Amino acid sequence: MAVDMDEFWVFGYGSLMWNPGFRFEEKSTARAFGYRRSLCVRSWVHRGTEQRPGLVLGLDYGGSCIGTAFRVPGSEKADVIDYLRERELVTHVYRERTMPVQLADGRRVPALAYVIDRGHAQYAGALSAAEAAETVATASGKSGPNIEYVLNTLAHLQEMGIRDQWLEDVVARLTATGAVAVQA
Repeated sequence: MAVDMDEFWVFGYGSLMWNPGFRFEEKSTARAFGYRRSLCVRSWVHRGTEQRPGLVLGLDYGGSCIGTAFRVPGSEKADVIDYLRERELVTHVYRERTMPVQLADGRRVPALAYVIDRGHAQYAGALSAAEAAETVATASGKSGPNIEYVLNTLAHLQEMGIRDQWLEDVVARLTATGAVAVQA
């Protein structure tokens, strides 16, 4: 299928999937190659504070990631980019990239995405599910409790038929400690 090079797409792999915050004309399941979804970002603003960081998702190197691609009206491209920069680049832990993604219908389109900067102080690296659950259980930021973010993301992935066993393990540990019941 031919792709209109003037189309503007945004790739979401975490909260953008269930809370994009902008108008779009088309939404599709999509896969980004060379990156994986990882709860590897210490959140100092949205889901935690600098004193008590939470954890949010980032695109980290390796593997592939199934998420959601949104086609944005061309007339709204500049506004959407401004909105995303304000939302995603608060502490510059992400790098803004345009990368190819493959849509569910087979089309390959360039999409704007936010990739973790491994050299940033907020990069948490690879954590065990137990370490992640301990952090997520008590953190909260300007966008709400960290646990809400993790539960919403996992629920959305499950609705899409996407298994993320590590994230499921984090939630199972939160449930076992009673943290989920406290937030529910």
